[in-house]
Amino acid sequence: MRKTLGCLRKAVQDYNMINENEHICAAVSGGKDSMILLKALKTFMYFSPVKFKLTAVSIDVGFDNMDFEQLKAFCSDLDVPLKIVKTDIAKIVFDERKEKNPCSLCSKMKKAALNETALSIGSNKIAYGHHRDDFIESFLLSLFYEGRIHTFKPVTYLDRTGVYSIRPLLYAKEKDIIHAVKTENIPVIKSGCPADGFTKREEMKELMKYLKKQIPMVDERMFTAIKNNLNNLR
Repeated sequence: MRKTLGCLRKAVQDYNMINENEHICAAVSGGKDSMILLKALKTFMYFSPVKFKLTAVSIDVGFDNMDFEQLKAFCSDLDVPLKIVKTDIAKIVFDERKEKNPCSLCSKMKKAALNETALSIGSNKIAYGHHRDDFIESFLLSLFYEGRIHTFKPVTYLDRTGVYSIRPLLYAKEKDIIHAVKTENIPVIKSGCPADGFTKREEMKELMKYLKKQIPMVDERMFTAIKNNLNNLR
């Protein structure tokens, strides 16, 4: 956890992610990344050079097998307010639209719901749990499936909504997050999505596993190269 927290602190400082007295909404799905993000942000509040308010927001997309009780208990233990927003996203994506590749539409709709919720509680900054491996995988997905050089940025401003997206775990490695979840006994809620584990992102994870066996430090070099050229990415 100490290593992950150090990564969060560096990312927040490097990209000026959090300013004095801001209200940060942590997007929490119940997965390992968002749960670690929430705990790290709460811990960071105790020694952060700036004071900020923290609220956890979870979008209930409408899967019947999702159980939010562990998330409620986790937020209660951390003393972080939790807002669960019920939506019909699953019904729209899977039943009405019958999307063959549901992730893109689902992600857009969840972000729209998060943006609306953040603004409704007086926040214009949403923290996401994307980590270093996500950063590389998103780059590969855009390159292979969209034909463009792109990945998410540490801080993104959406001028249509006035909302900022921040990624405080940008420097954290997925393997360290997994280790922290185990050592800190952090609960993880299994996704109710039928596409979970069968996405294009999973393909990129497998590709990176192969590349790391063939080329030592390939992930380190890719991360550095992409990060150093963020301003040139579309």
